[in-house]
Amino acid sequence: MANRDKNKKTLLELAKLPDNSCCADCGASDPDWASYNLGVFICLICSGTHRNLSSISRVKSIRLDFWDDELVQFMKLNGNGAAKDLYEKFVPVFYYRPQQHDCEVLREQWIRAKYERLEFKEDNKLRSYSSGLYEGLLWKKGKDNGQFLKRKFVLSEKDFSLKYYKKDESKGAKAIISIKNLNATFQPEKIGHANGLQITYLVDDHTRNLFVYHESGQEIVNWFNAIRATRFVYLKTAFPTATDDELIPWTTRNYLKEGFMEKTGPLQREPFKKRWFILDALDRKLLYFKTQMDAVELGVIFIGTEHHGYSVNECMPKGARGNKWKCGLAVGTPNRQFIFMCEQERERKEWVDALRHVISKPMLPQDYATEANIRRRR
Repeated sequence: MANRDKNKKTLLELAKLPDNSCCADCGASDPDWASYNLGVFICLICSGTHRNLSSISRVKSIRLDFWDDELVQFMKLNGNGAAKDLYEKFVPVFYYRPQQHDCEVLREQWIRAKYERLEFKEDNKLRSYSSGLYEGLLWKKGKDNGQFLKRKFVLSEKDFSLKYYKKDESKGAKAIISIKNLNATFQPEKIGHANGLQITYLVDDHTRNLFVYHESGQEIVNWFNAIRATRFVYLKTAFPTATDDELIPWTTRNYLKEGFMEKTGPLQREPFKKRWFILDALDRKLLYFKTQMDAVELGVIFIGTEHHGYSVNECMPKGARGNKWKCGLAVGTPNRQFIFMCEQERERKEWVDALRHVISKPMLPQDYATEANIRRRR
């Protein structure tokens, strides 16, 4: 008969081994669940997806559930390292591996791709999202009325473009978007759909947003990775001497910080107005929009380094009017000081910390061109 306490102690010791000390699927530390037929240690959140794959994965708590001796022995012989060698052997370099704070659809489809569809066990397995051409229908938010309508999208590696069409394709593409400055990020809460994706790009140095979704989680994640694949090929072409590790962060990226703040005008005597802000750490841009679902930016602020005259500090502006919020911060640039108001002290601290993170990073050669373009717009 199995010794419950002994087996629990063994499992807890196994979970502390370097390979097993983080969730096999999202990297969360100290996983206390396991799939006893796959032989992997996983976190509570990822265990929920595994439960939905009952024909493939069976889960138990390593602390609360009873474990037979043979199951413990199976976990000893396997573990996260062995599973990674088997199920992640041929993950494409551009493919996004979700982390613990990523949205549910990314984590779920990563788990299904590994264990259910076995996408990464074979080197030559046909993957539609890396074929160089990806097309299909997505629900797209209209620029003005906010209604989501089906549109055909075509992503092409041949000319590094993303195009979308209205119903009558014979009239040509409604928009042709260059891959050069395109970014895709999952935004389920903002878009109001579990599979919501925000696509951001530049038109005449101005930022534009497309908000799309697909009913299928697998399909929207395929679109996301197809964009990453195309972006990766573009970056390899544009920067031939750069390493894969240097290019991967630029394929797509989550924004460092997003949220509402109140903003005043250049003279700091104008009434404050509520705006939606996005801090893009890689491009060193603080963008602002009227609402979080606007298609076009109202403005952009470049965030350089302290050496180049940029700063951020908490403040309480004098003579401010029209502001409902009381937690102020000042962003200094070589030409102007910007004053923003946050609703809560916690939000102000998060914005100050995020902006200081960008300011502390050295500028890259392309950052100087970005700074110059933004200055010319003013």
